[in-house]
Amino acid sequence: MITASMVKELRERTGAGMMDCKKALTACDGDMEKSIDWLREKGIAKAAKKNDRIAAEGLTRAAVNGNTGVVFEVNSETDFVAKNEKFLGLLDEIQGVLIENKPADLDAALACAASEGTVADAVTTATATIGEKISLRRIAVVEKADDEFFGCYMHMGGKISALVTLKGKADEAVAKNIAMQIASMAPQYVNRDEMPAEVVEHERKVQTEIVKNDEKLANKPEKVLAGIIEGKISKNLKDLCLVEQEFFLDPNMKVAQYLKENGCDVVNFVRYAVGEGIEKRQDNFAEEVMSQAFGG
Repeated sequence: MITASMVKELRERTGAGMMDCKKALTACDGDMEKSIDWLREKGIAKAAKKNDRIAAEGLTRAAVNGNTGVVFEVNSETDFVAKNEKFLGLLDEIQGVLIENKPADLDAALACAASEGTVADAVTTATATIGEKISLRRIAVVEKADDEFFGCYMHMGGKISALVTLKGKADEAVAKNIAMQIASMAPQYVNRDEMPAEVVEHERKVQTEIVKNDEKLANKPEKVLAGIIEGKISKNLKDLCLVEQEFFLDPNMKVAQYLKENGCDVVNFVRYAVGEGIEKRQDNFAEEVMSQAFGG
């Protein structure tokens, strides 16, 4: 059964109309990812939106101490609590623990000793004290070499945090600019070489279907169509790669050019945005209207 909430999610992810979304879901037996491809292949949605639905509040944080950098996210139920002094104090404590202990993963971080018990205990205490569920959701600990540079940037007080490692002749100003690029433009990979083959193949499948359904291209030779498909693939995937993006301070150059002019390369980066990937709370009014429209 195709529900109003499914239609709503597909609309948010593709920008397609309500009825088109329902048709896509019906044709694809309710499979969300296949429905996105169906809409793209029919030319109804140009591209699926990359942003996951966001619900959880809280803050992310990026911090550097010497050759150690950390990025982490602590969630709360409301944005109001994220401004609470006790909540901010918990972030300060977690930051210090991560930098000192360099845990390998989230479980190891939660088991690290804190001021009272473990980090897990500190989170539980914060939940009881503040009155909302608080959780340490994820962490990243990055180590750099002595001849490398960290770039660190937090947007809107921690709604988005980015940490990048550069090598070469870069200085802290260049590194921070790249961190700001990552925070603002949300790349997923440093370059095309890092992109998994299945990502490229998936895009090739979608673009092949789009070209097949384009009547204007019906009489084009196969070789020409192949070139068109590859061009569309390259255009759609370039913004996923940091070095292929337009540089935010000068749209006339790519990030790769900015890096080259400053004699450096990107080693790695981490970007966290608050709540990404967590399904957001339903808008009850919108759900009610859509339920009436679809009899669900």
